[in-house]
Amino acid sequence: MSLIQTPYTLKGLKLKNRIVMSPMCQYSVEAEDGAPNDWHFVHYVSRAVGGTGLMIMEMTGVEPDGRITDQDLGLWDDAQIPAYERIITEVHKHGTKMGIQIAHAGRKAEDAPQPVSPSSIPVDVIPEETKNGTLTPPRALETHEVKRIISSFKEAAERAVKAGFDTIELHGAHGYLIHQFMSPSINNRTDEYGNLSKFGVDIIKAVKSVMPEQMPLIMRISAIEYIDGGYDVDHSIKIAKEYQTAGVDLFHISTGGEGLPGKKKPLNTPAYQVPYARKFKDTLNVPVIAVGRLENPQVAESVLSNGDAELVAIARGMLNDPYWAMHAIKDIHKHVTPPKQYGRAIR
Repeated sequence: MSLIQTPYTLKGLKLKNRIVMSPMCQYSVEAEDGAPNDWHFVHYVSRAVGGTGLMIMEMTGVEPDGRITDQDLGLWDDAQIPAYERIITEVHKHGTKMGIQIAHAGRKAEDAPQPVSPSSIPVDVIPEETKNGTLTPPRALETHEVKRIISSFKEAAERAVKAGFDTIELHGAHGYLIHQFMSPSINNRTDEYGNLSKFGVDIIKAVKSVMPEQMPLIMRISAIEYIDGGYDVDHSIKIAKEYQTAGVDLFHISTGGEGLPGKKKPLNTPAYQVPYARKFKDTLNVPVIAVGRLENPQVAESVLSNGDAELVAIARGMLNDPYWAMHAIKDIHKHVTPPKQYGRAIR
């Protein structure tokens, strides 16, 4: 039996199918506002109409200067909550659950006057992947500032719960601040946060303290780094064990993103990250989300039916087609129940 259309439950999160919309920045926010607008409303609600089981809202900054750019979402102020509530309320009408990815960009904050990081090590980037072709070198955080950012994560999580999100994802991948702290190539601190897992562990504990007991916590993590000399999967799993003990319920397995890729960068082929998801699942005995070029429904189904992951996350495929989930279920399962308004076209 195919699995892509089957329900999945983790703690109090009950999904109607195994399809996740991966968080993808829309760069469509007023700089000082940080709240979602009509673009985000249409973007997310249309994918709910399209049958997605779980959507994870794009990387959302816990502080204004913790965003990648000033056009990204934020959740640092109670005044932002109603705009999120509006989207969640409408998404829920279509049976889709809604998560949010909260994060701090650290040294990859492009518009921050002074980016911060565990250490003052600058990031080498691919010029065309940034607005200005380069990034301002970061300043190393003082210990008290690290603790303040941990509190910012906690406060953002409180607002996410008030807004009605069904789950929260911490962004510990792609070279952003949590990743920076867990990377031996980026973190050369000599204080307590020179312990490569402590920053992430402290955030997990702080966030879990304000989440309902039955709300699962997701963490996105880069299984390997692409920079020359970067860490391997054994390192990420060692750190993830501590994250799991601290309270992570589900890992969302990606790779790379910490700087200019070196010799380890894999080809961007279908399912290229799936072996890492399987290794996390088997080693930690934990449910995982697989992501990375899974837009072909047959490939996505194979990941599930082979037992590589419990859920599959689709990114560019859903930018291309808001109804990817319905189309995929129809392709694999041969039966789908669309909204009645679309019944004449999607059968």
